[in-house]
Amino acid sequence: MRKVFVSLLLCCVLALNAVMPAAAVKDSAVSAPSAVLMETQTGKILFEKNAHERRPCASITKVMTLLLVFEAIESGKLSLDDTITASAHAASMGGSDIWLEEGEQMSADDMIKATVVASANDAAVALAEHLSGSEDAFVEQMNARAKELGMEETTFMNCNGLDEEGHLTSAYDVALMSRALMRHEKIYDYTSIWLDYLRGGETQIVNTNKLLKTYNGITGLKTGTTDDAGCCMAASAERDGMTLLAVVLGCDTGKQRFADAAALLDDGFANYSVKELNLPPDLPSELPVSGGMEKNVGISCEVKGSIVVDKASADEAQCQVNLPENAQAPVEEGEVLGEVVYTLGDEQRTFDILADSSVPATSFGRIFAALFNSLTAL
Repeated sequence: MRKVFVSLLLCCVLALNAVMPAAAVKDSAVSAPSAVLMETQTGKILFEKNAHERRPCASITKVMTLLLVFEAIESGKLSLDDTITASAHAASMGGSDIWLEEGEQMSADDMIKATVVASANDAAVALAEHLSGSEDAFVEQMNARAKELGMEETTFMNCNGLDEEGHLTSAYDVALMSRALMRHEKIYDYTSIWLDYLRGGETQIVNTNKLLKTYNGITGLKTGTTDDAGCCMAASAERDGMTLLAVVLGCDTGKQRFADAAALLDDGFANYSVKELNLPPDLPSELPVSGGMEKNVGISCEVKGSIVVDKASADEAQCQVNLPENAQAPVEEGEVLGEVVYTLGDEQRTFDILADSSVPATSFGRIFAALFNSLTAL
């Protein structure tokens, strides 16, 4: 009898573990002095620890450099086949590099590969100079783009992240620029490379992101290490249709950096999921019109996007349709007539309900013209 009881108890424990989400990660479980976990589709912050503290971020700086590079590719300003020539300034960079010599030429594709995989400071500068004429001019563009993204705690002084006074950002700002870079899916062609070669096979490069070999679903993104910044990382991963980004700044060792990033990602995948938003089935296809030449006007609402759901909560997103009983003529095509609102906790998403066509207001002239046209058509 005792064996049966123990077996039943064990089964209950296993069942509870199967349905209950893991306990949320605590600040003390993350050794990094500053960290953020973000769901990238919605931008929702799932965990933060001193997220707005201004700190150096080492080579994670290159996330912004790469964002401008990929935006240049998208706009047609840069091609992967373009030849880039290293200047004396680019060749003079220290730290991690691919030992570019002044006047050496490589394709933009190889320069990007070196910047992403080997975190090459010299390749990053060569890209910056090719796009803007000088590193200083490129850094101005980096700071301008940071402002556009709402990165209020960031000031860039260079394009590669070498320690320099005043070169500061925050974990939250790193998440913002990383999310922007991740919209350019081509970046994953580079961040997924573990080992590759440059210069026709003469130079071997190995990815600085060791999670590529150890973490299920890892897709990128960038590491960084300097004396001032410590060991830093922006780690992206995807599982079951959800993409997460973990940012850790200021770890004492590389091992701690990877452990912290993995712990944050594990927490996100264990405790959250993403639900796609759908058009409510009870939304009518048209709305009555008062004082118009037509009795009704067609309406539509484009619902797209998703909402982050806490697996520990039984709450579901509530949908509310706010629509008047009728529209007052005149109605213009594309006019906002109402809204669909989705609410989950303190999160809210709103989508406009629009008129599909125009409905003019009634007038004697319009009524007479309509009557005349109907009579002449007989």
